[in-house]
Amino acid sequence: MRVAAVGVAALATAVAAAFLVLPLLALFLRVPPSSLFHAAGSSVFRDALVVSVKTSLIAHACVLAVGTPAAYVLARRRFPGRSAVLTLVELPLVLPPAVAGVALLAAFGRYQLLGGTLHALGITVGFTQTAVVLAVAFVESPFYVRGAVAAFESVDPTLIDAARTLGASPARVFARVALPLAAGGLGAASALALARGLGEFGATIVFAGSLRGVTETLPLAIYSQFDQDFDVALAIGALFVLVGVAILLLLKLLPVWTRSSSTSPFRPAASTSS
Repeated sequence: MRVAAVGVAALATAVAAAFLVLPLLALFLRVPPSSLFHAAGSSVFRDALVVSVKTSLIAHACVLAVGTPAAYVLARRRFPGRSAVLTLVELPLVLPPAVAGVALLAAFGRYQLLGGTLHALGITVGFTQTAVVLAVAFVESPFYVRGAVAAFESVDPTLIDAARTLGASPARVFARVALPLAAGGLGAASALALARGLGEFGATIVFAGSLRGVTETLPLAIYSQFDQDFDVALAIGALFVLVGVAILLLLKLLPVWTRSSSTSPFRPAASTSS
C-alpha cells in the first residue's frame, strides 16, 4: 500500500513537472541561439527591456518601502478590521488584470476620479510610464505583502518581546531583529512579486497602452510582434524567461548572502573575566 502511494505521488510529481517544463522546453527548442542573439540586439527588445526594468524597479521599490512596514504591522498587531484590511490586500489576486487596468483608468485617467485634479495640476498619468509603474505596483503588491505577513508571523515573538524589554525602540526592533529574522521569507515574497510585476500585461495595456519606448514592456512587445514576426516574438519570450530566471535566482540567493555576511542581532555579551 505504501509503495503504491509513493508511486502515485511520484507519477503526479512527474506529470506536474512535465506540464510546467514542456512549454518552456518547446520555446527554447523552437528558437535557435542565433535567433536569441538577433532578438537581443533588436531595437524592439532593447526598448521594451529598458521600459520593463525601469518601471518594474521603481514599482518594486515602492512596494517594498510601503509593503514591508505594513506587513509587519499586520503580522504583529491584532486590531478591529484587520481581516477586512487583509481581504483588501488580497483582492487584486482574484481580479482579472483587465479589470485592474480599467479600475486604475477610472481612478487616475484624465477627467476621472483623481485624474481630473491631477490634470488640472498639469500631471498626466494615463498612457505614460507612471501608469506602467502604478499598474505593476497594483498587481504585484498583494504577492509581496501577503508573503511578507507570513514571513513576519513566522518570527518567534519571544525574540521581539525580549528586544523590547531590553529597551530597544519599535523602529530598532523592526530593523535589527524582525527584518533579519524574516529575511528569507521576505526575499522569496520579493522575488515572486517582482516576477509577477515583470510579467504584467492586462492592466498595463488597458491603463498605459503600448507605446514603443514609452509604455511597451516585454510582455507587450511579445504581443505586438506576435502577428508581425512570430519568430521574433518567440525569441523575445525566450529572453524574457532567461531574465526572469536570473532575477528569481538573484533574489532567492540574496537573503542567504545577507545572513552569511551579517552578524546576529543578538550578540553575546563581552566577557568581563580577566
